[in-house]
Amino acid sequence: MIRLAMFKKLIHSNIGAAVLNMAVAYLVWMLSRVAFFAENWSTFAPYMSWSLFKSMLHGALVFDTSALLYVNSLYLVLMLLPLHLKERAGFHKGLKWLFVVTNALAVAMNLMDAVYFQYTGRRSTVSVFTEFANEGNIASIILTEFVNHWYLVLAFVALVFMLWRCYTKPRLDVYRFGSHYYISQGIALLVMIPLAIVGIRGSVTAGTRPITISNANEFVNRPVEASVVLNTPFSMIRSIGKKAFVTPDYMTREQMEAIYTPVHDHPAVEGGAPGKNVVILIVESMGKEYIGSLNPNLEDGASSYKGYMPFIDSLLHKSMSFEYSFANGRISMDAMPSILSGLPMMVESIFLTPASLNDVDGISSILDREGYSTAFFHGGHNISMGFSAYAHSIGYQHYYGLDEYCKSPKYGGMDDWDGKWAIWDEPFLQFTLDNIGEMKQPFLATMFTASSHHPYNVPEQYRDSLKDEGSQPIHKCVRYTDLALRRFFERASHEPWYQNTIFVLVADHTNQSSHDVYKTDLGLYSIPIIFFTPDGSLEPSHDEAVIAQQTDITPTLLHLLGYNKPYLAFGKDLLGYDGDGVLQSWAFNYNAGIYQLVRADGLLLQFDGTKTTAVYRFKTDPLLKENLVGKLPEQQEMELFLKALIQQYMSRMNENRLLP
Repeated sequence: MIRLAMFKKLIHSNIGAAVLNMAVAYLVWMLSRVAFFAENWSTFAPYMSWSLFKSMLHGALVFDTSALLYVNSLYLVLMLLPLHLKERAGFHKGLKWLFVVTNALAVAMNLMDAVYFQYTGRRSTVSVFTEFANEGNIASIILTEFVNHWYLVLAFVALVFMLWRCYTKPRLDVYRFGSHYYISQGIALLVMIPLAIVGIRGSVTAGTRPITISNANEFVNRPVEASVVLNTPFSMIRSIGKKAFVTPDYMTREQMEAIYTPVHDHPAVEGGAPGKNVVILIVESMGKEYIGSLNPNLEDGASSYKGYMPFIDSLLHKSMSFEYSFANGRISMDAMPSILSGLPMMVESIFLTPASLNDVDGISSILDREGYSTAFFHGGHNISMGFSAYAHSIGYQHYYGLDEYCKSPKYGGMDDWDGKWAIWDEPFLQFTLDNIGEMKQPFLATMFTASSHHPYNVPEQYRDSLKDEGSQPIHKCVRYTDLALRRFFERASHEPWYQNTIFVLVADHTNQSSHDVYKTDLGLYSIPIIFFTPDGSLEPSHDEAVIAQQTDITPTLLHLLGYNKPYLAFGKDLLGYDGDGVLQSWAFNYNAGIYQLVRADGLLLQFDGTKTTAVYRFKTDPLLKENLVGKLPEQQEMELFLKALIQQYMSRMNENRLLP
């Protein structure tokens, strides 16, 4: 009976109440993770196993412990502070509000990321605030998502109610404010401090560094699964003030330069045609999955898969394209540096780091020096996503955005606004043609479309005809963008500059997927890359041997234009061959702390910055089920190349060496 009484007294004390409330917080956070998993069921569920579940649960507890201690540190200190003057009803009422509000914000972050994850493939970091700093429509987007994901709003309400209803207040009548009070509270606080340090660090092992976002990969089989193990508050907190680019010390600079350099000293010029115009169309969310001719036999061995972009299909038959082509990033901000400057996304978008102020070249500044007129077109607000700033930094002479569109009496101004992001693709592509027609030849014109984007709407006049397109909301949007591109090319084909132009069509990133092969760590980056010359100077082909990526576009265009001066790009000329006649064909991307290297021999290597975590034969194992790490002799060579690539990128970013 005495022991029972002591136990009850402990439960109703500050110490007991703090323990019980933290247990409730653990449960609520874990339930928000369940909601995250359920919302992205098709991405994670097909690959689950009992062993993976246990590993992910272990990892989730590690990362939740760390984040919970960060978020609740003030609450715990105030609860255990050995000062009897705080033992008042009003003080503990305030503590309850502190506990509920801070944990409710954490839960909100987790649930919001359940939706945003579908577009980034990772948990949000603090850079998300910079990413959308110039967007005036964020409140509208969030409100729309509240409506579209009402069940997550209900889940949030239920979880916050649980935090409030299950909160345990200490009973103030259990205290005798003497030495016993100060000793017990003091000891509890002193014990909590080292335990909290261990919990925040994620390990009791001496000499280990605190866990970071990349440590989540230790508990999963695929980088994308790290998002289940992580929680958004941890990702936010651990990315505050962190330097995105840290130069590793894998090898000496001489060794690095011998293995890989992004400087193209002796560009190939054979077959080039100086003076041709260039039009680059960066098509929002044009995943390879949406194009029928790039996916023969996609559905159950049938050859009837038509996709959702029939015009692109028709253009492919007259173009140079590639069986294996990839984006270098997962968001729109990653695409411009990759495509236009040959700078892939590594760790963080360049836009969101101090490296955005580096001296940088691009296809625009290079062609500007060759006498080209240049212009960039995007139908969003002129400061949207930092596109205008980057376009000007790499030498585009003119920028045409929402402001310029609304000044044109030929179009409907804000009546053509999609309500969230930009002018609808169809009218803005026509506006782009108007301005291209006024540019002095030779010219470089780059247009970034916007309509095939969340919240997945199409113009009112197409809502009936496109409403039943496909199984994903985005399918009707890519069909609409395909229609807009058809009308762009139909009109362009009558322009005097058309026959003397090289067209490039490339996606910025992928989006919603229906098929498992496009949900893998590699499939998440599968996009089309298309080169089209109306005069037939570039022979139509669909290369199955070459690996293409966004950073290859600038080198390949410079080859086609006969450019013969040094330049820098972390990509390759898709038409260029080394001295032995063998194309050095590879692609790179980064996701959730894992660097990926894809090679033409069919190997995919995943590297966490310290060691290789996986090797797959992606051509014969497209679902990446058989991890061959440590089993292939090519692994060491690939790892060495990837280390040299990473070290080159980081050192050049940090030292402002992005010019040849």
